[in-house]
Amino acid sequence: MRVITGTARGRKLITVDGADLVRPTTDRVKEAIFSAIQFEIEGRTVLDLFAGSGQLGIEALSRGAAECYFADSAAQSINVTRQNVEHTGFTEQSHIVNMPFSAFLKSARVKFDIALLDPPYERKLIQKALPLLIPKMNDGGVILCEHEKECTLPAELDGWSLVKLLKHGGTSVSIYRKVTEQENVE
Repeated sequence: MRVITGTARGRKLITVDGADLVRPTTDRVKEAIFSAIQFEIEGRTVLDLFAGSGQLGIEALSRGAAECYFADSAAQSINVTRQNVEHTGFTEQSHIVNMPFSAFLKSARVKFDIALLDPPYERKLIQKALPLLIPKMNDGGVILCEHEKECTLPAELDGWSLVKLLKHGGTSVSIYRKVTEQENVE
């Protein structure tokens, strides 16, 4: 696992031991995620929810995000995220939190421009996290949810719409954006 591009390009990242704990995003899926938002990253506030090794948030920082919040409930994942953040030189721009997603989202006082969700598959965690996340998003923001292809997420949720679905093998990425009044008219 490595950083694909940006200031930390090529840096190797460590993963959490145990395949049952973390399923790292493949380079192919990671490239698809960041290609979809490539012109929206610079200077933005990012959330890497269910951070695992922190690779998605680190990729965003490498591509110019101003700061990233990494949240995960597993202490082992947080430890690995911290090591990867230090190794890539993004300590100053990183906020690493060891908390369950619901507690983090309820207590967070910051608004996010980009949210990257990649929870363990088949636990319906995205469906539980989205209603808590939406109030923490800036209006012009984007939410990207990585999930198993069999998972079906809602087309609309509290003014946010599923605008794109990317498919790569057994993995899908659902992309949500807030619907504006002007878009509703068309």
